[in-house]
Amino acid sequence: MQTCIEGARTVTTASVKPEKIRCDACPVMCYIAEGRSGACDRYANENGQLVRLDPLKILQKIEASNGDVVPFLERDWDGELVPANDGFVTAIGAGTTYPDYKPAPFIVSSEVDDVDMITVVTEGIFSYCGAKVKIDTDRHLGNECAPVRADGEVIGHVTTSEYGSQMLSLGGVHHLTGGSKKEGRVTCAALLALCNGEEVALEIDGGAALTVQAGKPPVINGALEERMRVGCGSATVGMFAAQWKGLVDEVVVVDDHITGVMSEHQAGKVIGWEPTGIKINGRRSTPGRYFQVAEPGTGWGGTDLQDPLAILGKFDPKTAKPGLSLLMVSTTGEHSAYFELNEDLVPEQKDMPERLLPSVRRIEENCEPALASVLFMAGAGGSLRSGVTEHPVGLTRSVQKSLTYVSCGGAPVYIWPGGGITFMADVTRLPKNAFGYVPTPALVAPIEFTMRAEDYRALGGHMDYVMPLSEALSGKTGRQNDHILKGRRGVTPEGDNPWPTGPGNYPWRKAAG
Repeated sequence: MQTCIEGARTVTTASVKPEKIRCDACPVMCYIAEGRSGACDRYANENGQLVRLDPLKILQKIEASNGDVVPFLERDWDGELVPANDGFVTAIGAGTTYPDYKPAPFIVSSEVDDVDMITVVTEGIFSYCGAKVKIDTDRHLGNECAPVRADGEVIGHVTTSEYGSQMLSLGGVHHLTGGSKKEGRVTCAALLALCNGEEVALEIDGGAALTVQAGKPPVINGALEERMRVGCGSATVGMFAAQWKGLVDEVVVVDDHITGVMSEHQAGKVIGWEPTGIKINGRRSTPGRYFQVAEPGTGWGGTDLQDPLAILGKFDPKTAKPGLSLLMVSTTGEHSAYFELNEDLVPEQKDMPERLLPSVRRIEENCEPALASVLFMAGAGGSLRSGVTEHPVGLTRSVQKSLTYVSCGGAPVYIWPGGGITFMADVTRLPKNAFGYVPTPALVAPIEFTMRAEDYRALGGHMDYVMPLSEALSGKTGRQNDHILKGRRGVTPEGDNPWPTGPGNYPWRKAAG
């Protein structure tokens, strides 16, 4: 309370409490008090103004005289202008188009190779999104369709395994919004961490416990995975047949999918390998190739085997002889053992001969390092498209016809064929912390649409909101923005990403050049 005297009158007034401001950047519509941020930690109330906390990220490339890219280290924007052709405004930190009627936060014009270009920049709010996780390992992680959990909540499932890799499908609208509130929160948190390159612990029902991080080796049941397999058992036999010829009488490459047997395999036949009388307890596919020799697991070659002899039947006494040598090895070289048949034609393990050690090491050397790869996948619709044009299907058709180039934080994307704008991006190719979230729950991801100015005009683009690149770089905010940007930050494109406006990105280049 405050008291003041006006003439003979005493007046008592209440202290004025600053009003909260309402943020409309997402459907949550937070009321934000002075000095506080909203539920997403992306917008804040600063002196009564709505402020976007993360700086707008701008890719910059400067060509040196020798043609090399000069790194532009991440730093706070100092207001210095850069040549128009060397800057690309990403959607990271730009803001969103919610509610749907608003044009995108930045619609930027530039000139590339004497062609007038438009780049439409927005941070999309994606409920229809997820992550496809590729885990390089020959180990069995879980049965196909087995639930994948984070913090006890189901956030996805195991999908089809690929050559030397196990695949997970995480997230999606049903996990984000179709289950309990906790399931949605945990799914959103796990996706956000994965997409921002952080470590995430997962458990697969009836399978493995693992820790994954984009661009890093996976940790499976507490052990760091080192390599993915060189090939299936059949392929391994074929690749190294000539190197084993004359060193050992029989080679069996144990594999969960296709176990290879040298003396029966066509590769062995071609180089004159003699029959050994071996018998494999599995389903014979073609000569020297066997399916289902054991159950999937984390042992030899992705099976549940700890003793490889379990897949062998009795040797044929008409062909096999005492002293016959046998090398059994996995598809990564991690497991290997050497045996010789005794007088009863039963394999007995012996020390690995020096002559065979190089061939086992050769398998290991030809395996690629194990990595966990994370691809962000989302469908761009709703406010994204209307933020670009008043005729949203026009944008979809323009993308499908390759007239519009789509990027994600300046990184290249793969556009799925068919209807809609469904895209995937390798999260390691985006600048750091490119992803955010809103507690609806949904992920917030950057997306940019670049096209010729005449094409943008033709598809009904918001031409009244176009600003020159120089203005965007200098700190000007788009007329449609109702919040203040917390500065600019220049970043160097990640890895070997093509420059967003570089050669080969746009089909119009061929026609124009």
